[in-house]
Amino acid sequence: QVQLVESGGGSVQAGGPLRLSCVASGGTFSRYTMGWFRQAPGKEREFVAAISWSGGSTYYADSVKGRFTISRDNAKNTVYLQMNSLKPEDTAVYYCAASIYPAAVTGQNTYNYWGQGTQVTVSS
Repeated sequence: QVQLVESGGGSVQAGGPLRLSCVASGGTFSRYTMGWFRQAPGKEREFVAAISWSGGSTYYADSVKGRFTISRDNAKNTVYLQMNSLKPEDTAVYYCAASIYPAAVTGQNTYNYWGQGTQVTVSS
């Protein structure tokens, strides 16, 4: 069983940066595709970014492309989401997720493990 714990959320003004971290335990981290998803109030959870097990491939939602960067450190069992140029519409609870499927990218049902989420609030 894999446990995922997110951190780094908080409140920030529009245009500012924030970096989220997700630490995994209980499994072989380097075997998992890792993803970030978010859920805004009153909306469905949506894909944000994903990274392959090696870190060699990354994927982004169009809404965050060019502003967010996903990365991982397999030695630290950690995946990061660097968020720059934040906008009020980025306000949401951000979830880290792990998948045993190499081809997992945007589909939530392809992820096997989920963290509890961390709140990000962007004020204008």
